[in-house]
Amino acid sequence: MDRQNLTLLTDLYELTMMQGYFRNENANQTVIFDMFYRTNPLESGYAIMAGLEQMIQYIKELRFDKEDIDYLRSVGIFGEDFLEYLKNFRFTGSIWSIPEGEVIFPREPLVKVIAPIMQAQLVETAILNIINHQSLIATKTSRVCYAARGDGIMEFGLRRAQGPDAGTYGARAAMIGGCIGTSNVLAGQLFNVPVKGTNAHSWVMSFPDELTAFRKYAEIYPDACLLIADTYDSLKSGVPNAIKVFQEMRDKGIHPKLYGVRFDSGDLAYLSKKARKMFDEAGFPDAVISASNDLDEFLIDSLKVQGAQITSWGVGTNLITSKDWPAFGGVYKLAAIQDEKGEFVPKIKLSENSVKVTNPGNKKIVRVYDEEGKVKADLICLVEEEFSEKEELMLFDPQEPWKKTWLKPGEFTLREIMIQVFDEGECVYTSPTVMEMRDFCQKELATLWDETRRLVNPHNVYVDLSQKLYDTKIALLNEMSVAGKKFS
Repeated sequence: MDRQNLTLLTDLYELTMMQGYFRNENANQTVIFDMFYRTNPLESGYAIMAGLEQMIQYIKELRFDKEDIDYLRSVGIFGEDFLEYLKNFRFTGSIWSIPEGEVIFPREPLVKVIAPIMQAQLVETAILNIINHQSLIATKTSRVCYAARGDGIMEFGLRRAQGPDAGTYGARAAMIGGCIGTSNVLAGQLFNVPVKGTNAHSWVMSFPDELTAFRKYAEIYPDACLLIADTYDSLKSGVPNAIKVFQEMRDKGIHPKLYGVRFDSGDLAYLSKKARKMFDEAGFPDAVISASNDLDEFLIDSLKVQGAQITSWGVGTNLITSKDWPAFGGVYKLAAIQDEKGEFVPKIKLSENSVKVTNPGNKKIVRVYDEEGKVKADLICLVEEEFSEKEELMLFDPQEPWKKTWLKPGEFTLREIMIQVFDEGECVYTSPTVMEMRDFCQKELATLWDETRRLVNPHNVYVDLSQKLYDTKIALLNEMSVAGKKFS
């Protein structure tokens, strides 16, 4: 895609608050904002982090062009002094993030921005837009791939996506989440990922008969000959004609690397089992049976249970739109403000809804693995805290703190999972390729128990607070309670 200046990809109130900070002389006050989400999407037991590379590019290119300044002037609410300041605006802060492809859980910081408050405020909307969308599609894809039990999933959703950006970056996220390829050629070009596709019913209908259409396609693509079999009659016409073409190819000494049929309608379990028997009896046991047609993780899982003989799946609308769960739900909240001594003073947001009460302070995440290398819990703690695998580790539920677990040395390992991507305005991180992110994602998904990955009623991984962070949070809550009583 053509590079765009996305600086104005923001909500108006970010800019009005910026002008407010500017006028109140606290524009350079350093703060910490956390991006996180509160509930796993899709009623899943986890989510997948995605979108970091695009977020990095956005931060690198953050600047107000003359056209941007002129437009903001035309809005009529920004002063010339503020507009003059924006002419030389650059991001000078630091950013920490969980890397793309990592498994993530509710309430833990996915992105941490440490910057002057004007800068940290401006980037909120774009960060949420980018990370929310790609993380949602990557999570949906990982569930679809899990349902397929090792079969290849192809992303086929471009024509049903909500616009070119959603289709293209959604395809990128789908590759990170586990797809083996995408039909989106632009995504293939931009992200160097495999592109895949076969032919449509229109190809078959454009010829005098189905057999001729199959023969012509085989002549042009002898190494990859996957034929659409349900244009007329799948079992009486489509599969028999495909077998005839494959027999003709074999008689000519042509042995395709990939061949078979695709069904895009009908009872996929029944059709695939009948087709499998027909191919086997004709001497083509390695013929691929592929399927599409409004698939999602639940339908694929059901077809697997029914013994469907499908080994390749094209998933479109329900994947690229995450049709049953259209929003990821990430938020961006102030966590700390730096004082005159250079120390970060924790800040907390209250709410009558306990899940919306934020975790204060400058934080990091330590992932705790059990003896089998599976994720035991994530521990959100303050950056200055250190934990040792040689010492006993106590975990507790921050909602019900009397529930405690003690882990002895040798029973667990630890890993910090956030990485630094910007240091005082300079990018210090090089993104892996999308295919490397995909491999990393598969490795990280393997650290989850199947109970966490199951599609319905999954086991939730514990996301705990360190004792120090918990005490800090409770102290702030108590302070707020006393202040509320004083002024009530």
